[in-house]
Amino acid sequence: MKISQEHAILITNLYLSKQYGAQRLLNELPDKGWKIGSINSLLKRICKTGTVVQQPGSGIDRVRRVAVEDLVLSQEDKPKKAPINCEISHEAAILHSSVHIMNHRDLQLKCFKRRRAQLLSEANRISLLTR
Repeated sequence: MKISQEHAILITNLYLSKQYGAQRLLNELPDKGWKIGSINSLLKRICKTGTVVQQPGSGIDRVRRVAVEDLVLSQEDKPKKAPINCEISHEAAILHSSVHIMNHRDLQLKCFKRRRAQLLSEANRISLLTR
């Protein structure tokens, strides 16, 4: 579960003033529905940066996101052939996993691996249709 900004400030105050750890926060506030991994990552960010606010420049910028969308959706000259995530990550200069996440979350696309299939003879097709 994602921790809201108000809850993140509460966690920060408890961590900095009373030195509460992740397990102690879960025990003290069980009704919030937090996961220990979410709290641990938040505490790690607090230790590293001193704040819960996302730093400027973190994440993928809008220009690269648009470039990935253009590369994924540019199929006019090559129908039925989309560029692979590796090629897109090379051209956009971002991680392969980030391209996969953008395809999945932002564009709602699924990546399939092409598989070879057996060619059916005419006799096999007829027998399949009659079954």
